[in-house]
Amino acid sequence: MFSIIDIETTGLDPKRDRITEIAIVVHDGLTVVERYSTLIHPERSIPQTISRITGITNEMVAEAPKFYEVAKKILELTRDKIFVAHNVEFDFRFIQEEFRSLGYSYKRDKLCTVRLSKKLIPGRKSYALGRLCEALQIPLHNAHRALADADATASLFSYLMQLKSAHPVYKLQNLEAINTGRTQKIQQYILKKLPEKTGVYRFLGKGENILYIGKSTNMRQRAIQHYQSKEKKARKMIGEVYNVEFEETGSELIALLLESEEIKRHQPPYNRARRKKAFAYALESAIHDNGVLQFQIVPTADSKEPLKIFHTWISARAFLNNWMDNEYVCPKFCGAFDMEGPCFHFQIRKCNGICCGKEDPEIYNARTQNLIETCAGDKSDQLIKGAGRNSHEYSFVLMLEGKYAGYGYLNVDVTFDSLQEYRKRVVPFDYFPDADELIRSFLRSGTVDVEAR
Repeated sequence: MFSIIDIETTGLDPKRDRITEIAIVVHDGLTVVERYSTLIHPERSIPQTISRITGITNEMVAEAPKFYEVAKKILELTRDKIFVAHNVEFDFRFIQEEFRSLGYSYKRDKLCTVRLSKKLIPGRKSYALGRLCEALQIPLHNAHRALADADATASLFSYLMQLKSAHPVYKLQNLEAINTGRTQKIQQYILKKLPEKTGVYRFLGKGENILYIGKSTNMRQRAIQHYQSKEKKARKMIGEVYNVEFEETGSELIALLLESEEIKRHQPPYNRARRKKAFAYALESAIHDNGVLQFQIVPTADSKEPLKIFHTWISARAFLNNWMDNEYVCPKFCGAFDMEGPCFHFQIRKCNGICCGKEDPEIYNARTQNLIETCAGDKSDQLIKGAGRNSHEYSFVLMLEGKYAGYGYLNVDVTFDSLQEYRKRVVPFDYFPDADELIRSFLRSGTVDVEAR
């Protein structure tokens, strides 16, 4: 059984706009067996531009039932039936959103007569309902009213069923197979392949090239979100996807680290975050001739003990500027002021006067040394335990002297007193400096078991 549906709305956005009219024509595969239609009060004004297209005005819907008053009828007429419409996603998303606002999750199998027409009547310049009806001599009076369009779609559907029954290729296929395009078939394959577990996944193109790398605590659900995205870039990527690979990690932290590492190694075209390999600039400190701590930005390759590293000179400068603006660090000792006398920040009371003898160097150095220690972060050794890939193992991430030293997995009954023993059992990895900050940020969430050594 099929429920052939058409709606009219206040606009094109199901999140913002509402339904003003709905028609449901129940079809048993051979003929129409029931028809239903009603205007619906959208609980908002209908724009004049929409009224000119549909003929439905605010006055016409003033006494019409609201959606919740006809929701039960819609459920009855579509239950255990395939939801059919011309450009089905438009109608289905609006009805689904209306039910969602009522706290109900509306789900139905769908069939699109646009897609079905392209398979069974190929080569048309236009597959708009009006153009198809005109070409096939299907009556369509009062177009852009729900019942008229639903009746016309039902007649088109009956015609398509006749074509299918005589088609040399499609007559033995079910409607779902005919109506499913390449992207949908790949989507079904990928969603069946991905588990609802924590890990890293890789979307692959036609030549098995990596298009995108992502991580999630539920890889299957994350893939569904990719397919549901309306962003132009996401839609373009999905159109190029042919396969997926994945690696279960058990640990969310390991998934985060592995995702970051693989993005830098493979440079997928659809990943923006964490693609940069080069941390080209470093912030370092030194003692000025007069005994005052000074800071400078240098190429990372020239820095012996960097306090912090950056992708670009601009990002390093921005970090240092923040210290000057908020921590009373003098621009004269940051390479930002080379004139004699007080710096500009002293004049606007953002510098205590180290540049002109108004502040004791020991006090200034003590304050800036605190900033250095904050910048450097925790330099301790740490063993971070987490969930394994199954119930028989646990995961670990190792930090030595505040630096990422790898991750691995061990049987639940195996422990070591020495961190060097854990280090021998890490999975081979490529080190990138931002891994340290990724781990520190994750630890700040307080959701992992950390052993300080």
